[in-house]
Order: sequence, then structure tokens, then C-alpha cells
Amino acid sequence: MGTQAPPRGGQLVSEPKPERPGAAHSGILKGFDPLLNLVLDGTIEYMRDPDDQYKLTEDTRQLGLVVCRGTSVVLICPQDGMEAIPNPFIQQQDA
Repeated sequence: MGTQAPPRGGQLVSEPKPERPGAAHSGILKGFDPLLNLVLDGTIEYMRDPDDQYKLTEDTRQLGLVVCRGTSVVLICPQDGMEAIPNPFIQQQDA
């Protein structure tokens, strides 16, 4: 029997709300639907600096299991970054 790779985390950036300067969330994607509603497990919320929207503070909250509405999702990216791969749709021509 093969072994399964451990689940990987990701980062979710949600739209800022008037009552909050905005936040970034990190967690393990457990599910989604066509409207981009997401289920994240082990979610951590990283608060943004109220004076500088582009800067995260050291303040965090453990949220656990979270359902995010698709209308507030702005960006989804892998926690470990990305790596470029060759385009599989371009036919390679032999020289």
C-alpha cells in the first residue's frame, strides 16, 4: 500500500471590510464549490496594519475550521510558493 503525502497549506487573502482593515488567512483547503466558497481547516488569521494595508502585523488568531464565502475571496496561493513548469499545451517540435 502506498503512502499519502501530507496535506499542504495555502494562503487566502480576503476582501477588506469597513469594520476591519483586512486580513490574510492560512489553512488547509478541505473543499470548495463552483461559487468559490471554501472550507479551510487549521485556519490562522493574520491581521493587517490599520495604517498600511500592505503590511501584516504579528497579531494572529487561531480560527480552526472555517467556511469562506466565495464573494470575499481575492487571492488563493500555495503556502510554499510556486514553480514554473513547461507549458503542456504547446507541441514540442523536433529540430
